[in-house]
Amino acid sequence: MLIALFYAMPSEINSLIHDAAPMEVVHGVSFYRLRDNLIACCGGVGKVNAAMAAALLIERYHPDLIINVGVAGCFEEVEIGTLVLAEDFIQHDVDTTGVGDPIGLVSTVNMVSFPTADFPRAKAAMDKTGYPYRTGRVATGDWFAIPGERVNFIRDTFSPLLCEMEGCAVAQVCHRAGVPMMALKSVSDCLVVKQDYYFNFPAAMADLNSAAMAFVDALEG
Repeated sequence: MLIALFYAMPSEINSLIHDAAPMEVVHGVSFYRLRDNLIACCGGVGKVNAAMAAALLIERYHPDLIINVGVAGCFEEVEIGTLVLAEDFIQHDVDTTGVGDPIGLVSTVNMVSFPTADFPRAKAAMDKTGYPYRTGRVATGDWFAIPGERVNFIRDTFSPLLCEMEGCAVAQVCHRAGVPMMALKSVSDCLVVKQDYYFNFPAAMADLNSAAMAFVDALEG
């Protein structure tokens, strides 16, 4: 089974590749070989970059499973670095309610929620890693979330645990291509605590890639 880890930013993937050169770079998307049955992709920030990179990844490498790995803001006050295994994704910035659609409905596929693949298997694999983790919904949109009215709208409308900028775009491409997708995220900031708001990327990344590799090993075991 060929597994692909999908990242947005070079700073998220660097602890795995240690500045190694990519196998190839296609239209600005970098692809890396981590081992025989494991590759990684760095696709860029935002939904369009993520969708293009996911399509290239699938067409060029034909992975059996894609795992989206990265950092995200949290709608609860939790410790920075808390790991979250995604149950499903929604796109909080899709709104065609003006023509009678439900909020968040993605046209063409006509879905609001994009569930991750084989969640019981994913959860069993995370249990094997020994890392503590949460589970929940992830909201995706082309907006770097900060506390305020927009955060409250997303929380109250979609009831997500996390908010980030790529995951549901990857999930949508995977759905259309028939490729299973899972996702492991790490909390980088808490969106509901205005007075203490800060983005702590190093703390969010402290265990993420080691947990991701342990997750891959558990899935393969």
